[in-house]
Order: sequence, then C-alpha cells, then structure tokens
Amino acid sequence: MKLFDVYPLLDVNIVKGKGCHVWDDKGQEYLDLYGGHAVISVGHSHPHYVEAVSQQLGQLGFYSNSVINRLQQQLAERLGKICGYDDYQLFLINSGAEANENALKLASFHNGRTRVLSFEKAFHGRTSLAVEVTNNPKIIAPVNDNSHVTYLPVNDLEAFKRELSKGDVCAVIVECIQGVGGIRMVTAEFMQGLRKACDETGTVLICDEIQCGYGRSGQFFAHQYLGVKPDIITVAKGIANGFPMGAVLISPKFEPVYGQLGTTFGGNHLACAAALAVLDIMESEHLVENAAKVGQFLIDGLKALNLPHVVDVRGRGLMIGVELDVPYKEIRNRLLFEEHCFTGCSGTNVLRLLPPLCLTLDEAADFLKRFERVTKK
Repeated sequence: MKLFDVYPLLDVNIVKGKGCHVWDDKGQEYLDLYGGHAVISVGHSHPHYVEAVSQQLGQLGFYSNSVINRLQQQLAERLGKICGYDDYQLFLINSGAEANENALKLASFHNGRTRVLSFEKAFHGRTSLAVEVTNNPKIIAPVNDNSHVTYLPVNDLEAFKRELSKGDVCAVIVECIQGVGGIRMVTAEFMQGLRKACDETGTVLICDEIQCGYGRSGQFFAHQYLGVKPDIITVAKGIANGFPMGAVLISPKFEPVYGQLGTTFGGNHLACAAALAVLDIMESEHLVENAAKVGQFLIDGLKALNLPHVVDVRGRGLMIGVELDVPYKEIRNRLLFEEHCFTGCSGTNVLRLLPPLCLTLDEAADFLKRFERVTKK
C-alpha cells in the first residue's frame, strides 16, 4: 500500500525540533517561521510539555467521555481565566474543522434556522459544514454543496445587513484575520456592526480563531482587538502544540442537550495534559506578550527593508503576510533550500509567517537577514 497523494510535498524529512528550530534526517538545521502551519505554539519539544505528556501517558492515555475527566475540568477553568471567558462553556474535540462543524450545529439548534453567512476567501475546514462555509469551490464536493451558505465581501457591512434582513440566517462565521485568505484583517467597525446586527436578529456570531487565536495575534484572541464578544469561539492548532485537539467556547445563552453533540477521542487525557502544559508555558514565559512584541519587530523590519518584490506587509503578532509581486514559490523554496528557513504561503503570491510564539528578537532579526538575501538575488 502507498499513501494517497493529496499533498505536494517539499523534499525535506524533518525528524527533530527544539524551540523555533527543526532538523532534517541529514542533520541540516532550519529556522522555523511556519510552526507546522501555526500549530506549534510553545516551541518544539519544550521540556515541560514533553514531561507533562509523558507523565500522563504513564498514568492513563485514554478513557471514554462516559466518566469524569478532571483534566477536562481543569482545562476549562484555566482557559476561561486566561482568555477572559470564564463564564463560557467548553466542548473539546479533535480538530479545527470539527470545532466549526459543532459551532454551526449549535447555532442551528439554538434558533432553528438553516442559512449561514460566510466571507470571500474564508477557510473553515474540509469536513461537511466546515467546507461548505469555506469559499473555495475546488474543495467543495457535490454532496457538500447544499446551498446553505452565502459568501459576502469582508468589511462590507451594508452587504451583510442586506442578507441578514432576509430573516432566515442561522449564523455568521468569520475569521478576524483570514489565514488562507492571505492575512486579510477585519476592521473593528465591521465586527462591531456584525455584533449589533446579530443581536437585533437573533443570529449567532461565530469567531473562527483556529489560526489567528490562542495568542498568535498578540492578544489571546484576535477579536479582542475589535471590541466584540462572539457567541461561539472555535479554536484548535496551537491549543495543544501538535497534539490533535480542538475546542468550542460557548456562550452561557446556549443550553446543553444530551445527545446533540458528542465525541469519542475529544478531550482525552493525553490531549488535556498537552493543552494544560501549553497554558503553563504560555503564562510562565509570557508568550502572548512575546508574540505582540516580536511580531511588531518583524512587521516593522520587513517594511523598513523596502525589498524588491515585496508589495505589502500585514498582520498582527506572529501572524504575518508578505505580499509579493511574483509567485511565492521561488522565494519560499530559496528560503527553504538556500537559507534553511521554513515559511508558509497562501494564494499564489503571499508568504505566511506563523512561527512558534516563543520566537525571539534575535531569531526574528536572523530571519530578516535571510529574507533580504533571498529577495535581493
């Protein structure tokens, strides 16, 4: 048997990581400005993280959600206090797509409606409902195309209000910083208008914080820059630093009903141990504040270099897009194979920087030098 060929693979086999650095099977070291697609939040192989997961595995790796799991309760309490949502409820699952699936189901259960508003260039996952609210027809199979979703331009409040006025909208789902969409940011005026309109119509406001959340933007959640409080928040990626995990943070207005939601592996003991270790490290090492500081240093540094091919630099914290006037592929590959630095991409011409939140100023300055060498060749 061979692997089903769904990814265009880079010819690098990564076998080891530490902090913001990884190594391939030939011993070559790389600076990691991608974090495994924004997943590595507290750094590769952090000693406290390794110890916490190893210790839990030695005690109990898994038991079902039919019994009490104190680690889940600890995680809910810790996360609520750290992110400022201690009155919300937590549902733990395995991935970001699952988080969005369950958020949309909750919204529909809550108000009985069927239509969802999403946005152009949005990405919310590849499963049934999540892919339907993702604005990419290439990945929406016919079975998923159920005409439940209307896509709107980002930051166009009047277009949003016109659709909402039709009265059948269950929920609106929005990334406050679009990741796959090219690090496009939603304005405070737009988000506050969404919040007001949703309140007036009984529509559920869902913030997808799967990539832009969990400290990456320099606030715990990106929407906290914008003066709004969503009804539902979805998270994944950095929540457990590489252990598969997702979560839905749910407003007190929603009443749980047995049987509506469920999961086999979600919130298992290993996942919770990993997520608790992440919160320990984020607090003790002030990683949210570090993301804000080092991210601004990178944004300012990239703009100050005034490099050829760089059209725009945008983002918040350690979620940065570098828009190019050439396809990203050549520059990304030269960064990887000549300068030994991982970066990401979106669309055809945007480099995405999504490093671990522990990136230092020295490492950021090192990246700027590598990037300058590549773009000036």
